[in-house]
Amino acid sequence: MFRSLLIANRGEIACRIARTARRMGIETIAVYSEADAHAMHVGAADRAFPIGPAPARDSYLDIARIIEAARAAGAEAIHPGYGFLSENPTFAEACEQAGIVFVGPPPSAMRAMGSKSAAKALMETSGVPLLPGYHGDRQDAAFLSDQAARIGFPVVIKAVSGGGGRGMRVVDSADAFDAALASARQEAASAFGDDRVLIERYLQRPRHIEVQVFADTLGNAVHLFERDCSAQRRHQKVIEEAPAPGLSAAQREAMGQAAVAAARAVGYVGAGTVEFVADAGGFYFLEMNTRLQVEHPVTEMITGFDLVEWQLRVAAGEPLPAGQTQIRVSGHAIEARIYAEDPARDFAPSIGRLASFVTPATSPDIRVDTGFATGDSVSIHYDAMLAKLICHGPTRDAALTRLRRALDACLVAGVASNLDLLGRIAAHPDFAAGGIDTGFIAREAATLLAPQATPPAGILAVAALAVLNAETPASDDPWDSRDQWWINADPVRTLVFTDGTAQFPVHVRRDGAAWRIDGVRATAGSAGEHVVVSLDGIRRSVLAARDGNAITLRDAGQTWRLTLPDPLSADDDEEDAGDRLIAPIPGQVTQVAVKPGDQVSRGDILVVMEAMKTVFRLAAPADGVVASVSCVVGETVQEGQILVGFGEAPEG
Repeated sequence: MFRSLLIANRGEIACRIARTARRMGIETIAVYSEADAHAMHVGAADRAFPIGPAPARDSYLDIARIIEAARAAGAEAIHPGYGFLSENPTFAEACEQAGIVFVGPPPSAMRAMGSKSAAKALMETSGVPLLPGYHGDRQDAAFLSDQAARIGFPVVIKAVSGGGGRGMRVVDSADAFDAALASARQEAASAFGDDRVLIERYLQRPRHIEVQVFADTLGNAVHLFERDCSAQRRHQKVIEEAPAPGLSAAQREAMGQAAVAAARAVGYVGAGTVEFVADAGGFYFLEMNTRLQVEHPVTEMITGFDLVEWQLRVAAGEPLPAGQTQIRVSGHAIEARIYAEDPARDFAPSIGRLASFVTPATSPDIRVDTGFATGDSVSIHYDAMLAKLICHGPTRDAALTRLRRALDACLVAGVASNLDLLGRIAAHPDFAAGGIDTGFIAREAATLLAPQATPPAGILAVAALAVLNAETPASDDPWDSRDQWWINADPVRTLVFTDGTAQFPVHVRRDGAAWRIDGVRATAGSAGEHVVVSLDGIRRSVLAARDGNAITLRDAGQTWRLTLPDPLSADDDEEDAGDRLIAPIPGQVTQVAVKPGDQVSRGDILVVMEAMKTVFRLAAPADGVVASVSCVVGETVQEGQILVGFGEAPEG
């Protein structure tokens, strides 16, 4: 076994790898960009080395910088984690050339599976089931359109080098094919530097089921059963579970054998995941991810094996720690990905300082993998995932009940999050029944993505108490108080909370040592992030965090984000922005499609931005004429920055 390991990644996966390596007695070495100098993964390692500026291309994706750091640290091995360089065969070769062990599959296996079209051709010869489709090299638009018609609509266009839903478009008819193809190619070229695509029959209501495989250098290969990853938004996973509900023993065995056959076909070594789509008619090969998956903890929870330890032992030349007959399923596990994103704004990433980040206490059946803590910043440069919450139980119902309770114990303040969406999914009867398909979230959007309800009186009272408690002086000196006390008076104070344009006035006054809030006698104390309140004698505990004028409260799986405007500050409401196109979040401009004087129609794409691995196509809000363009390709823009102005055409 090697003595030192450089972890070429960041965030929760870097922390998770360091945890296992430390348990095994291996020295851990972190790398970090300028934006991550104080990140959790840096402190989790024994040593840490800087590798460049914040943009990933200048740091975590820079092979030369990482190899240089490994040499400087004397690292004997490099673990790439997931994302970044984890599936880059050139990086694996660079490690080998530097005399450093790469914890992952051989470059030949990466290349074989890195191209979706080549991988599908190989799987076909290995007897792995495939969907009808076109996986060839010819890429002219007219030919691809003919192939789509031959396959039969609906079809799905996929980037040959893609993943994570990028470069993917579902097309329902021939009339929509050309536009969808152009859009998919543009996104694929931007994300992967490769605009080639393949076309396949689109299953209307497929399940996404993947199988964890492992192989060593001695010719042994096994599977560690399957995971159901059908709860997705925009083709990206949100909740995963293992084992997949509703599979028969025969189906489970067939998928496991097909996955092992796929691994053997490419001479695989290490951890890999073979992904399938499935419906009542059978299962079909989707792709193979030649790395450890984000959702690997659910497999660990049901098998009892540490998959990172397996990776390290296999990379050191040891045999697999267990044979197929020794791998068994124990209970059920479900993982929820907590993202800094706003589901109400089409899942736009949310960046900023984490004013508060609370997760439940861990136990053998509750696990939290994270790279963030209260006070950390969510950066524009990296993925928006804050944490993974994994719950285990002897049955699926028990695991799901534990997940619901654990989600209720979470709080994210300072940035938006998907906590309420996760709670609604976990509570939905279709999810509880098991066996949902990948269209579940979109189909149930009216329920799952419904706007937050008006805050009830009890929540407004808690918000008021959070404000009043913060104003309570540390001393008994009345001159230290900020509670608007006047001599010989019993004033009523009105706190006007806002949520968007809605206003919620709350009337408070002193009642001895307590308060009267809209006529209800109220007292409050605090226990960490919990505000423990008594309203007319009824006690309750609510998660609450105050950050300046913003107050975030969470109770019974619901989040309220309220603002208490400063009455002394000037009214800074924005004027109607219909005469301009504004950046919805910070990001980098990748395409500008107009110039001053252009006539545009409502819905025309004018500017394309990228932020946190997400592409945003910004459209004209109305018919009009472009008066000004205030951004250029490559520019990093801030949220609210004007990109395009509309009005009269410029003269000349």
